[in-house]
Amino acid sequence: MKRYLTAFFLGISAIILVIGLRINAQWSGIASWGLAFISLLFATYFTKYIPDEKKSRKS
Repeated sequence: MKRYLTAFFLGISAIILVIGLRINAQWSGIASWGLAFISLLFATYFTKYIPDEKKSRKS
């Protein structure tokens, strides 16, 4: 289940940017980019749970 979190957080960051940049409120750009950056940090963290096919072929 954890290996799918990378794709999930990448999708969430895209959704945050699309919705956040369409809102014309004060600080919405900074808030949306900040949340997207945090989401991308989580996505990079969960890449370590993606299985490596090279290791599984050697076994």
